[in-house]
Amino acid sequence: MPFIDINSVKPLEVLPGCKMRTPFGENLMLSYLEMDEGAIVPLHHHPHEQGGMLLQGKLELTMGDEVRVVEAGAMFIIPPNTPHQAVAVDGPAVVLDVFSPVREDYAELFNKYIPVSDEDA
Repeated sequence: MPFIDINSVKPLEVLPGCKMRTPFGENLMLSYLEMDEGAIVPLHHHPHEQGGMLLQGKLELTMGDEVRVVEAGAMFIIPPNTPHQAVAVDGPAVVLDVFSPVREDYAELFNKYIPVSDEDA
């Protein structure tokens, strides 16, 4: 899957107001996250390194003990096992996240929704 048309990937609503599309390769996962205004990705942590860029909108982003409101164009890197949270403020937001290694939980969800083509049957 070297070229990806994001509009052809079915979004999954993983949290209220949060839809994601998560194509991935062997060692890297992309997550195109669309958040409605006020949507929250609650405080959590995971063993994966996460980088990202806010493509549209505004986020209140918490990483560890630091909280910042960031706007489109902001980039971030979240070290493994660092507690973090995101809240879409003043409207919807779109974030492109990158995970390494691949998040197994997201990969499992994504694989459940990949349509089977006639060639795979």
